[in-house]
Amino acid sequence: MHAIRQYEFGPAETLRHEEVPDPEPGAGQVRVAVSAAGVHLLDTTIRAGVGGGPFPLPALPMTPGREVAGVVTALGEGVEDRWLGARVVAHLGRASGGYAEAAVVDASSLHALPGHVSDEHAVAMIGTGRTAVGVLRVAEPTAEDVVLVTSAAGGLGALFVQAAKAVGAKVVGAASTAKLDLVERVGADVAVDYTRPGWAEGVGEVTLVLDGVGGEQGRAALELLGVGGRIVLFGWSAGAPTRLDTGDLYRLGITATVAVGPRMTRGTSLRGLEEQSLAALAEGRLTPLTTVFPLRDAARAHAALEGRATTGKVVLRP
Repeated sequence: MHAIRQYEFGPAETLRHEEVPDPEPGAGQVRVAVSAAGVHLLDTTIRAGVGGGPFPLPALPMTPGREVAGVVTALGEGVEDRWLGARVVAHLGRASGGYAEAAVVDASSLHALPGHVSDEHAVAMIGTGRTAVGVLRVAEPTAEDVVLVTSAAGGLGALFVQAAKAVGAKVVGAASTAKLDLVERVGADVAVDYTRPGWAEGVGEVTLVLDGVGGEQGRAALELLGVGGRIVLFGWSAGAPTRLDTGDLYRLGITATVAVGPRMTRGTSLRGLEEQSLAALAEGRLTPLTTVFPLRDAARAHAALEGRATTGKVVLRP
């Protein structure tokens, strides 16, 4: 089989498409013939050697990738026969191995897929979707809200736009110039170009900001909040968190909440968030956007993601 291998930390070009032996499942594991593998922004920082939050960098060489969908082709000891031949999706957790034509997965991580759900959409929702559900549990948008979503054409942003519209909120989607039409197509009432200087001046007052961009864009979004407004933070793709302090909270009369980490799973589990996310997909309540690359072009996929040249979730297809 073929897989993406990495022998050193560095730029996207360190990812190599190579032939490797098929992996064999151990006790409690299955082998999945991968038809879609998810690419996460965190994958790019790990590849570069920057690190993945609280977790240590993986040992090299390795095959990246933590989200896969496909068909179970082999069972390890102790795994129920019902999984053989099943279409599944799984999050590999801290393990790697997803950027490949086959991957070993713990049977306890598997979710069976209904026939009408595509592999691309499933692999988007098992990771990015579960994060979206967790953030939305914290944010709790309502029909009375005016919601500003930063990076509204991204994997998370497009889901936030759909979810906020579903509860009756007015949605302002912020994205780059080339993605504004897409932001409107996923449901935003207003699409604004947040790469343009002074972009926030014509937006008006908002009640809820969902911010995973940070930096100057996140700060400008925060300043749009009216009294009683709230900002929910879940990352900083711009390279630095949104700058704020308790003085801002007092001055503006707002609240700020970090939705990722322990807060996201309060009262549930990652498995529970995955189940909710996949149910929303199967029932048509949330539909992820995807940008698809061939597996052999994983380096190009990383470069495009880092350069903000993608929309929605980036997916590799073997």
